[in-house]
Amino acid sequence: MSPIIQFNDFLKVEMRVGQVIAVQAPEWSEKLLEFQVDFGPEIGQRTIFSGVKKWYSEADFLDKKFPFVVNLAERKMGPGVSQGMMMMVDAGGNDAKPVLITLDEQAGVGAVLC
Repeated sequence: MSPIIQFNDFLKVEMRVGQVIAVQAPEWSEKLLEFQVDFGPEIGQRTIFSGVKKWYSEADFLDKKFPFVVNLAERKMGPGVSQGMMMMVDAGGNDAKPVLITLDEQAGVGAVLC
């Protein structure tokens, strides 16, 4: 378990509903998928990378909604830059397939997770 944090620290993390509108496997990476994610008019579109290529294909994500952290500092990944992080369930173990958290149609693009 991670260290206990104060509620105000938790409030610093902004999670939003994003819809994957494009996904590709960059030629330069064996692990990453590159997502173009729509967060609605307030945030717009962002590029987000995730190391899930081993377990998932592009079709597993396209046109689906997922929870994302949108206020992480940008992170360089190969020649690209990731502008957030997709939330998934850690299935445990070093090489376990992460579990996708898909959201249904009621979750509006750009909505805040609370």
